[in-house]
Amino acid sequence: MRLVICWSDISGYMAACWRALAALPGVEAHVIATEASGRTFNNDLIAGLHVKLIPQDRREDLDLIRALVRERRPDVLYTSGWSNPAYRAMAASKEFQGVPKWMGVDTPYLGTLRQQVGRVVLRRYVARMDKVFVAGERAWQYLRALGAPEARLRRGLYGVDHEALAPAHAQRCADPRGWPKRFLFIGRYVEEKGIPTLVRAYARYRGSVSDPWPLTTCGVGPMTELLRADGIDDLGFRQPAEMREIMLRHGALVLSSHFDPWPLVVVEAAAAGLPVACTEACGSAVELVRPYHNGLTVATGDPDALARALIWLHERHAELPRMGERGRELASGYSAQAWALRWTEAARESAGRPLP
Repeated sequence: MRLVICWSDISGYMAACWRALAALPGVEAHVIATEASGRTFNNDLIAGLHVKLIPQDRREDLDLIRALVRERRPDVLYTSGWSNPAYRAMAASKEFQGVPKWMGVDTPYLGTLRQQVGRVVLRRYVARMDKVFVAGERAWQYLRALGAPEARLRRGLYGVDHEALAPAHAQRCADPRGWPKRFLFIGRYVEEKGIPTLVRAYARYRGSVSDPWPLTTCGVGPMTELLRADGIDDLGFRQPAEMREIMLRHGALVLSSHFDPWPLVVVEAAAAGLPVACTEACGSAVELVRPYHNGLTVATGDPDALARALIWLHERHAELPRMGERGRELASGYSAQAWALRWTEAARESAGRPLP
């Protein structure tokens, strides 16, 4: 059975998921995605997989994408959301009318005017889908608001390389120097990631404790200059293999987003056994962060609240290993292997065929 996946662009976590899917019998996965550009993920991530990369300037070329899909003769066709007009057109194409179609959504239900106005158009689009994969509970609520029946909804849009990340917890615990006393931020340096909030919160934290921990940041974006502050060490953009080593050297993740539908870094940090302090805007915190159990969630855009969360983690240094273990268990359900099983079962249902 051929599952053709029209994705946006490659990433470390999705490469791990596609690799796990390729290792299972019964489904042959073919991915069409946008070519990497600038400081982003390396194409080596997809070596050995059936992935066709489209140049950036042709990512909305309907004729090209239709030809690529036709060539792969899909039994099931997945298209990423509705942001790419070429992918939207594929879902409505008469050429693939008899092929079961899936889509993915990580957008949270916010009840905004724009979402209310768009309900009619999006409802018709969703109605064409055999299945809709959602990232988490907030996206599930959005799809229900659009009228999508529960029978068509599937949780588990994303997965992470849990197998590669999980050993970091035991390695940290075994380090004779003790659990690392360093905070870690991973994300783009843009307004929606709350960079100004992060910088202000960290400065207030530093002024509140006698032995402040350093903050390491990993990412790229126009707000890099804001991170040139006392105690902050900016490492820039790093590849997934490097990030695993970086997570190993840190004691907790902090995420200050103002808007973040379902940040995978929360899942990856939990998989690596890191306690997490993040804002309520981080959609994946609904599934992965249990307050005062494996981390904290705080009000969005509130530097004082985020600073208090950093102080709370700082003062409970001895408890961080146990918090990290709890988070690792929560993240195990989002492993690449679990993702591959979910998608394989969904393919079996959509195509009406038994699989090995």
